[in-house]
Formats: sequence, structure tokens, C-alpha cells
Amino acid sequence: MSEANETSQHEEKQKVNIVKEIFSWIKIIITAFIIAYILTHFIIVNAKVPTGSMENTIPTGSRIIGSRLTYEFSDPERLDIIIFKAPDSPEENYVKRLIGLPGETVRINNAVITIETTDGKTIELEEDYLKEDWFDSTGPYEFKIPEDSYLMLGDNRNYSNDARKWKNTYVKRDAILGKVEFMYYPSFKWLR
Repeated sequence: MSEANETSQHEEKQKVNIVKEIFSWIKIIITAFIIAYILTHFIIVNAKVPTGSMENTIPTGSRIIGSRLTYEFSDPERLDIIIFKAPDSPEENYVKRLIGLPGETVRINNAVITIETTDGKTIELEEDYLKEDWFDSTGPYEFKIPEDSYLMLGDNRNYSNDARKWKNTYVKRDAILGKVEFMYYPSFKWLR
């Protein structure tokens, strides 16, 4: 075999190896994109909290992760921290605490929340997670929550843009994106 043929065969093998390497990287990148897509559209939701509406539970500027799967297997529960599409501007995601459940009547008077549950009980909500004592000069409020809807309030009630101020007061079940599980920035903290 001539030296020219050997060189040509060696160059062909190198080209084939380069093409194989390129396709190998393309497969890895495509797989990573598919995994990221599945994670962020079906399993988790990543969100930033740009305001102080959830302080002290979640500081301004925090990054959080929520589980999209939680409410596939169970209904939202009172006091869950939830990521949802904002009722007045669905292109925005909000993070608030669930206060009222479907069919309940929630009353707020002098910074005290009482809830008439669907089974006829009346409870006064204890809120040890609030940032500070709160005032509400525009109350009292009464919310009769429709079926398939929820009432959401921020933990920093004095400065929260929540159901008390929204034009579309209630969050529909299908607007809920996930239950907040933990904060990962600026520090790690479980938020259950």
C-alpha cells in the first residue's frame, strides 16, 4: 500500500472521528435541553421574589423552587406558600400564602382573620409567620371564595399587593403553578 493511500485513509478516519465527536456533543446538548424542559415545565417551577411582600418568610430578591407535582396528587392546603399566575396580570408569577379555600368565607377586621369553613366551623387564623403587626385602613373585608378558587395574602401584610387590592380577587386552581418547597438564594432554607 502506498504512503499516499495510508495518509488518505488516516485523514478519512480522523474526519469520521470528528463527525462522531460532534454528533456525540449534539446528542448530549439535546438531551440536556429535553431534561431541562421536562423539569421546568412538569416537575419544578423556579421563581424570584422581587418585593418584600413575603418578608420575613422570604426576603426581597430571593430565588425559590416550587414543586409542580405536589398539587397533581393533592389539593392546596391552608397556609401553603404558592407560586401562581397573577390574577390581574397572568404573564407575571406571584408568590403568596394560601389563606382561604374554595367555598369558605374569610373575614378580615382589625388585622384579625376569621374563616367560616365549608363544614360550618369558624376559626380565627393564628399567624406566627407574619413580619410584624399589621394594620389595614381600608378594611373590613369579607371574601366569599368561589369553588375552584383560593384567597392569597402576603406575609408582609402592611406592604403586600394581594387579594385585598386585586381587581380579580381570587386565584383559580388552574393558575396555580406549584407549592414553594425551598429558597436557594441568598441562602438555603426549607419553606414548608
